[in-house]
Amino acid sequence: MSNEKTAIKAIYFSIIGNTCLALIKGIAGFFGNSYALIADAIESTTDIFSSLLVLFGLKYAKRPADKNHPYGHGKIEPLITFIVVAILVTSATIIAYESILNIQTPHKTPKSWTLFVLGAIILWKEISFQIVLKKSKITHSSSLKADAWHHRSDAITSVMAFIGISIALIFGEGYETADDWASLLASTFILYNSYLIFRPALGEIMDEHLYDDLIDEIRKKSLQVNGVLGTEKCFIRKAGMKYHVDLHVIVNGKISVKEGHDIAHELKDFLMSEISNLAHILIHIEPDE
Repeated sequence: MSNEKTAIKAIYFSIIGNTCLALIKGIAGFFGNSYALIADAIESTTDIFSSLLVLFGLKYAKRPADKNHPYGHGKIEPLITFIVVAILVTSATIIAYESILNIQTPHKTPKSWTLFVLGAIILWKEISFQIVLKKSKITHSSSLKADAWHHRSDAITSVMAFIGISIALIFGEGYETADDWASLLASTFILYNSYLIFRPALGEIMDEHLYDDLIDEIRKKSLQVNGVLGTEKCFIRKAGMKYHVDLHVIVNGKISVKEGHDIAHELKDFLMSEISNLAHILIHIEPDE
């Protein structure tokens, strides 16, 4: 299965899971007197829309290179990630605002059975996080990684809700707002996770130097090609799930231009066959001293 299909399949998994959880949390929060669960449902609802955005981005990034986009359409991935982060920040702000209002408003103690609902949700969201994060590493997709961290932030809000409701039930009267305080604390975790998602995507859109391991692999593989004496500069840019490489290769300075040209083509074909996710390789030939 291609990386694109793997990523899209993972996103469908997220959309279905988040839709089910948003309904369960909302119903349990309403009947269980828990705003923490309702806040959790709000975050799961935003997760659905962000996953749909990621799905759009992944499908758009699959488009082949054309006259106006010679490097393909992969740069849409970090742009989608920025939108996902904006949604996360917005949901965290709404949760914080509503939590503060609820802290100031007397209300009933949450029902004890909501803890069982939360326990199951925490387990499922952590499993979902691990599954989607693994797929993001396989596919090298920044937007899929953002979607994975959506699952983790959801698990965190559920943990906070579990703690808050437990405090309210254990200590009784006077502690009814404990789950609201838990929601407020969860919103700060969501904001922090938003930064963790945003920073790598910013590096990707700015072509930041982030790929030392891949550069080392390219240098080692290059020496296996006949006629390549060494490598000099090696720059890598990421677009979606693909990497674009600019590589300076050292060859015998006495060979003809044709021979140097042939070595460059052989090296390009070799690297494309040996290293996955390389989309475009530009090789510059340098003569040895």
